[in-house]
Amino acid sequence: MQQKHIDAGKTIQQRTGKTFYLATKFLPERVRHATHVLYGFFRIADEVVDDAEGVPPDRQRAKLESLRAQALGETEPEGPVLEAFEELRREYDIADDEINSFVDAMQSDIETDRYETYDDLESYMRGSAAAVGVMMTAIMDPDEREVALPHAVKLGEAFQMTNFLRDVREDVVERDRIYLPQETLRSYGVSDAQIERLEYSDSFAAAMTAELKRTEELYREGVAGIRYLPEDCQLPVLLAAVLYAEHHTVIRSQEYDVLSREPSLSTTRKLRCLAKTRWHWHWSRDPDAVFRRVSAVPDRDRDRHEAGHGGRVPTQ
Repeated sequence: MQQKHIDAGKTIQQRTGKTFYLATKFLPERVRHATHVLYGFFRIADEVVDDAEGVPPDRQRAKLESLRAQALGETEPEGPVLEAFEELRREYDIADDEINSFVDAMQSDIETDRYETYDDLESYMRGSAAAVGVMMTAIMDPDEREVALPHAVKLGEAFQMTNFLRDVREDVVERDRIYLPQETLRSYGVSDAQIERLEYSDSFAAAMTAELKRTEELYREGVAGIRYLPEDCQLPVLLAAVLYAEHHTVIRSQEYDVLSREPSLSTTRKLRCLAKTRWHWHWSRDPDAVFRRVSAVPDRDRDRHEAGHGGRVPTQ
């Protein structure tokens, strides 16, 4: 890949994915450069629908179809990121099905703004976050790829669920989207109208608590597969998991009120997570053990203990 192609993807990642970019800096060069390109492609496609105010749905679909054709090598790529992505696709044998699944998920955002069940949301994530995990695994090229892949899928879903939980306010205000499953909201007596009004309540906090716990199980399943990645990729992926999951600490500190303000990680908090993770990694090269020690995700025993005592329902 030419340096200008790498730099184009890197610039997009620096601008739109600061948390992931920090972890990416620790990847070996062979993977880091490819990751900048992958991320650039993902964001270009995502922004077709996320930054589409005033753009008719037909034009959004046409743009995504054009990106699909370029990514699959069916038409000439436009711009350095698409040129580099097409090269990556051939070099790492990225399956057409994964590219199609990703673009299909982006297209579903044009028409779908609510998800009835978690299974429905998971189907969407299979095309978005999970496809990203599969492509990332391809460029890392682990010896036991088939063993690593299911865990990569779960970790990708965990990252995306954290984004959904963090971005409830932004998604409903800017895009009229609610990614929290409707069945979860109903079971705790929360209506879409309450979220649209940014109306925080104990019921909303309880719904957030339930989805946070579900997401943390995804982290456990995803991190369990880091051991199957090449040794020089394990710490960066572990760091990404620790950083994304750290949003859960902030969400809890806000008593699950993500409607008044978006939870965010300060630079100091990120650097503290980085230092803790690297310190424990120095003494133990076991991703599971380090994640349990330093991350915001409680171990299963503590989760079960809290569940047995009814958990903590935040109050206003």
